[in-house]
Amino acid sequence: MNFTLKIMGTASAMPVVGRFQSAHVLEVHGRSFLIDSGEGVQSQLKRHGISLMRLDSIFISHIHGDHVFGLFGLLSTIGMLGRTAPLNLYGPANLGPILKFFLSFYGDGLAFEVRFTPLKMKGPEVIYQTKNVEVLAFPLNHGIETFGYLFREKQPPYNVRKEAIERYGLSRTEIGTLKRGEDVLRPDGTVIPLSDAAYLPYVPRSYAYVSDTAPFPELPEWVRGVDLLYHEATYLQELEDQAALRHHSTTLQAARCALEAGAGKLIIGHYSSRCKESASYETECRTLFPETYAAQDGDVFDLPLVKLQ
Repeated sequence: MNFTLKIMGTASAMPVVGRFQSAHVLEVHGRSFLIDSGEGVQSQLKRHGISLMRLDSIFISHIHGDHVFGLFGLLSTIGMLGRTAPLNLYGPANLGPILKFFLSFYGDGLAFEVRFTPLKMKGPEVIYQTKNVEVLAFPLNHGIETFGYLFREKQPPYNVRKEAIERYGLSRTEIGTLKRGEDVLRPDGTVIPLSDAAYLPYVPRSYAYVSDTAPFPELPEWVRGVDLLYHEATYLQELEDQAALRHHSTTLQAARCALEAGAGKLIIGHYSSRCKESASYETECRTLFPETYAAQDGDVFDLPLVKLQ
């Protein structure tokens, strides 16, 4: 049951040698999710051994070019590879006309349906779910429609302890009750506590993608307790005025969000083209949030499964 983040690009708007623009791949329970699709994304996917044909869904934060210019080449290539399964695409409503333009000129050869869902929420809402995973979207503060995403495993069914089955003589119905996370109440008034007879097999994992945004009060609450938080840190703290002007975040603003949210780890990226090395970004963040890692293209962050007994 994998939960693995792969960084495809860490640059911001201007091209930089050695860095691609924004794109992440999150692999969860055998599904691959692409988050943003900056220029050159399909080359990066192939370079890092990620199957274009196995992409389940694509999540776009906003329509600035460094987050979306790679999308249409990627869709064309997937079509040439012969995909027929529908592809889910989520993003702001203003992505719709751009997608329509692309499909009107280049869509004839696509044998698969692009299922576009425009986002309009004012707070976190579930937009996608499977048996094991759910994805929430929430608005960011970037001057145009922009959304962040929270990916999290659903709580698994409880495991019933074998010794409890024998000790209490549990019926199939009672076992089902415990698996749902409920105490067993017998007709004679006997209560079999969930905590005594069953346990969660593992701790659900989570990842939040916070792309281009200026700080705002609700954000730490919306990603509270997340295991792995990606938060853009376009500027060093000394350029706070530039960050505010462009609705971006600085290193310390990203670190403060992680601290207030109680995140497990902070991943930073989306570096300004002025940035020749990212060590100074990481150093500044760690003054507030020690578990900060400055992402590089190709980095892999794996969230191990923590089993419970």
